[in-house]
Amino acid sequence: MKINKPNRSDLIFLGIILIFLFTPIGTFLKVQFSRLIAFSPSEIEVSKREVLSDYNWQLVGQDGQKFDLNEAKEKVILVNYWATWCPPCIAEMPYLDELYKDYKDKVVFLFVSNEDASVTQAFLNKKGYVLSSMKPISSSPKLLETNSLPTTYVIDKKGKIVIKKTGTADWNSESFRTILDELLVSNE
Repeated sequence: MKINKPNRSDLIFLGIILIFLFTPIGTFLKVQFSRLIAFSPSEIEVSKREVLSDYNWQLVGQDGQKFDLNEAKEKVILVNYWATWCPPCIAEMPYLDELYKDYKDKVVFLFVSNEDASVTQAFLNKKGYVLSSMKPISSSPKLLETNSLPTTYVIDKKGKIVIKKTGTADWNSESFRTILDELLVSNE
């Protein structure tokens, strides 16, 4: 059976789509594209910021250490939902890791994944990241619920959600660092 030209080009196109969707090459290309379009996250307009009043959320770290969000009240918090299989999550992880290295003693970082600790730890080790992942052991507060990965929330000392970003962002940009620095010195 001979394949005519239109059918051959259709098969080539289908093959390219399958490579893009189901192979490591496709994941690599999706990660690179996500990084290419990643910009600094934007703040929520002050009048539209919601206040997190429910801090009842328990998580467990990769080391088995439990964490209660109530411990983070009156601190600046960054919550990032991610997964090892999510190309946009993988794309923004280097930015988050660099930010974490510089702000880990000033900001409460919660990198939250529903995957097993062994899976996330192997991923982080392979990439050489110093940040650590946590797994929820109770339901998150309503204002921090999401069905999209990655989603990141930045919460100020008064519990106001200053940033809610779904999708890849450059969390290590100068403009975001300026926002974070302002939140750290602000008492409002």
